[in-house]
Amino acid sequence: MKFLIGEKVNMTQIFDATGNVVPVTLVRVMPNIVTQIRTQEKDGYDAVQIATGTKKPKRIAKPQIGHFKELGSFRYVREVRLEDTATEERGASFDVSVFSEGDTVRVSGISKSKGFQGVVKRHGFHGAPATHGVKHAHRQPGSIGGSGGRAGGRVAKGIRMAGRMGGVRISTRNLEIIKVDVENNMLAIKGAVPGRRGMLVEIKG
Repeated sequence: MKFLIGEKVNMTQIFDATGNVVPVTLVRVMPNIVTQIRTQEKDGYDAVQIATGTKKPKRIAKPQIGHFKELGSFRYVREVRLEDTATEERGASFDVSVFSEGDTVRVSGISKSKGFQGVVKRHGFHGAPATHGVKHAHRQPGSIGGSGGRAGGRVAKGIRMAGRMGGVRISTRNLEIIKVDVENNMLAIKGAVPGRRGMLVEIKG
């Protein structure tokens, strides 16, 4: 199973064998422990529940303490769907060694939150001209319909307008593993991955 939960550290750059600079994102991977095996017969789908991180036992709800039992006190819990869970077992541990240099992965996480933004920043609108009589309306959205036209006197669903930007789950595909540091539990992934520093990310091969 090529799936890990990690923590985004920061971005940096490293040099490859030919001396070229490669921008990478460093991800710290704490031990990933299998806490539950879900099966088609019992749960209606096949999946593996993975937990990582540490948390004070007094800050964990009693149902979770009973669920984790002897495995420990975990901070994060995620599930990954699998076609076959027969080879997995509760209590198994995974680290960065499940990946190899050159592997292609998909990284998922919560993107940076940017608050309430206008259409120029949120959707890339060009805005109004800077001259020719435009005054105080350089970054306004312009017409949104609603006075007849295609919507029949209302604003159609999906019209791009100002609003909250970021803070949603996104996935970046086809990222390459540049370096696997087993000693320091670090992965160097080529390019940028979603989220701010310290954000939880899911890496799937």
